[in-house]
Formats: sequence, structure tokens, C-alpha cells
Amino acid sequence: MNIAVILEMAASAGSRPAVTEGGRSLSAAELHRLAQHAADRFRGRTAVLYLGPNHLAYPVALFGAALAGIPFVPLNYRLAEEQLDSLVRRHPGAEVLHPADLDALLTPPQGEAERRPVPEDRDATAVVLYTSGTTAAPKAALLRHRHLLAYVFNTQDFGSAEVTDASLVALPPYHVAGLMNLLTNLYAGRRVVYQSAFAPADWLATVRREGVTHAMVVPTMLARITAELGDAQAGVPTLRSLAYGGARCPRPVVERALRQFPQTGFVNAYGLTETASSVCVLGPDDHWRAVASDDPAVRARLGSVGRPLPGVEAEIRGEDGKPLGPGETGLVFVRGEQISGEYAETSGSDTDGWFATRDRGRLDEDGYLFIEGRADDTIIRGGENIAPAEIEDVLLQYPGVREAAVLGLPDAEWGQRLVAVLVGVGDPDEIRSFAKERLRSSKTPDTVVFRPELPRTPTGKLLRRTLITELEEATDA
Repeated sequence: MNIAVILEMAASAGSRPAVTEGGRSLSAAELHRLAQHAADRFRGRTAVLYLGPNHLAYPVALFGAALAGIPFVPLNYRLAEEQLDSLVRRHPGAEVLHPADLDALLTPPQGEAERRPVPEDRDATAVVLYTSGTTAAPKAALLRHRHLLAYVFNTQDFGSAEVTDASLVALPPYHVAGLMNLLTNLYAGRRVVYQSAFAPADWLATVRREGVTHAMVVPTMLARITAELGDAQAGVPTLRSLAYGGARCPRPVVERALRQFPQTGFVNAYGLTETASSVCVLGPDDHWRAVASDDPAVRARLGSVGRPLPGVEAEIRGEDGKPLGPGETGLVFVRGEQISGEYAETSGSDTDGWFATRDRGRLDEDGYLFIEGRADDTIIRGGENIAPAEIEDVLLQYPGVREAAVLGLPDAEWGQRLVAVLVGVGDPDEIRSFAKERLRSSKTPDTVVFRPELPRTPTGKLLRRTLITELEEATDA
């Protein structure tokens, strides 16, 4: 079976709206009929390339590709034309869907489409997602039908949602969380509400207007929502669950959000493109328990990404490849049915199925995973390994600092010196003193500079390499 079985099951379960965008809704049965027509259109193609924003045509194209037995490839339509053309050229013979093509998928030809059975090849490639390329050129991650189905079946019960449940998806369609939100919500019977472009005021208004019960955001979106609210509470009584993930979320942002959304359960979801979405989750009870506890170890868990999901194993390894014990920092490896770890060019998993995430982290005694950042981001100063995240969390506690990035630049004496790049206001010397009071001297930034904004991917990941290059060029100038 392939992921089209999810739509087929949903279509047989009732006629209530399944997806909503721009004031229009489609039921699962309507989606199924449109996907059958789309599969006819895609006949003979090698793949379906989707270059548009969130739109009702997105699930039509996804399931149309699945029924046609070809990969679905959502591309970042915000890329420069040259970059986008380069990705398109990687897929000769593909059907390319531009924004101007999307409405046509919702108005198919007259008559019935060929009734296609769900293809049975679970090992076929379902989706190709290009990694964000924060440290290198984007890689084509391959997600097979069995990976996506494993995640859905291990985390959801079919038809378990309430009739009034609705999930707001404002993440871009080329993000793995945007894809999996569609599959999991459709399987659970929860209506998906698409927002084509994110703006915090519009996001809050949509939650209220559509009676949204569930939502997923990336940390930069959550930070903008909390800034929009200021000292006020959100006033969204229907919102039962708000998940955040896709990048590291500063603890001050989480704590502010917990105050602003007192009736909402928060979920921190950690996963990667190559793992078919989340592999670890810090649930609502964990959030509230951490806030209320007097135990430092329990309070610290608010900075964790929780524990592995059912069917997922996590392990920390040292530089020699051997497993480390609780509390020891090393490289994070994960294993499970949902994990692909596979690229068009190569595999990132070993012979035992363990996937190297390239994140550094540690597991505590109770199995909570703490991510300290990408292994490539580690700063080595005077022989000491320093995780930027620890310093960034302290800097974000300084009044007036909204965003922080700590980088290592070449230094003749120490190997690397610490540079803090901040968004906000403040006196650099006072900020260094503030950090020194809370950190060891070796972790105090040598230099503090301000910028109007930090370079990020469309999904909020900090482009550290871009920032380092810019700072090095400014130093050389």
C-alpha cells in the first residue's frame, strides 16, 4: 500500500470538510475524486514538482502523484530563479506545477477519471524533500511510502478526532512538518486549515475564526506570535494543542508562550526531513511539570525535546562511535521504521539502521533528549568544545535582546573567539558582563555586535555559515 490509502480511508468515513483554504473547503471524498483526475494528468511523468504555496491543490497533487505511482517533490518556490531552475533540472520528465497551474487541479475535465487502485509498492519513493542546506548545498532526501505510513500509524488512531477539530497549517508545503500534518490530520479525521502566508495577527485571527484546536509552528513563528501579543493573553479558547519544532526554540520564548496561552497544551517536536517528521516529543504534561517543579533536573527538561516516540530509538555516541551514558554529550543517532536516512546520492544510515542526525546532544537518566546544536556549529576555543545554544539562551534573557547567534571566528591565540550577533538593543559591555555573571569566562562573548535581523531559511533555521562568512568579510575589509 502507499499513502493514497489514507485518502481512500478518509473518503469512506464521511462527507465533512477535510481541508480549508481561502474560505473554500473540500471533503475527503472530493479530494479523492480530484486526485484520481490528477493521476490521469500525471500519467507517463517521472515525478510531480510542486512550486506553489499552501493551497487546496497541494493535497490533490500529493495524492494524485501517489495514485500515479510517482514521487511528489514540493520545492521552495521562494528560491531565486537560478536555484529553482537547477532543482527542476534534476527531475527530467516531471510534471511541473507553478502557482498559475494550481486552480486547474480543482476544476478537472467532465466525466469520471480512471478508478485507480492504490499501488502496493511500499518501498517506492513517495516524496522527495530537499534539505534546507544551512551548511551545504541542498540534498534530496527520499521518503518512501513505508516511512510515512509508519509515522502516521504509530502516532495516530484512525478517525479519533472530534467532529469540530481543526488543525492550522501555516508551514510551507516543502517542509516535512507541513506534509506530515496533512497526512496525520486526514487520517485522524481532523480538518486541515491552510494559511498561505504567515503573519502573527492573521494567524491569531484564523485560529479564532476557524475554531482551530491544533496548530504547528516553527520557533521564529512562535517568537513573532508572542511578540504580537505582548503582555496580553492569546484569547483562543478553542486551541488545545500548539506544537513547535523544526529548529531550536529559545527557552524565554517558550516560557512567554506558556503564560500567553494558559489553556493550551504545548508540544516540542524534534525531527528532521530524513526522519519523516518527529522522532522525539516533549508533551504538555512535561511542559507544565517543568514549570511547576522545584527539582532542577525536572525544570531543565523545558529545554529538552522530550523522549522518543513509539517505534523510535535514540542513542548518543562519542567521537569513537561507541554509545555514551546518561548526561554525556555526543552525536545523536536514531533508528526506527519511519526513519529514512536516505538521499538520492547516498545513505546516511549504518548497516544496523542507525541514522546520524549530525546534532550534538545528551540523554538524561529518564531518557529526555537535550539537543545542543549541530555538530558543525560547535565552537572550539582553547581546546574546549562550546555549544552556542547555551550562550544564546543567556543572552536572550538580557532585556532588549530579541534574537541571538553566537559564532566562532578564527583567532590566533585561542583558535576561535566568540562573537555574539544580536537583534535588539543594549550596551555591548553590559551584555558581556551580564553573560559573564551567568557563564564561565571562557564562554563569555569576546565581541558583541548588533544587526537588524539574522539570516534564516524560510522555515526559521539560522544560516550560521552565511553569518560567519559575512563577518569574516567585514573583518577583512
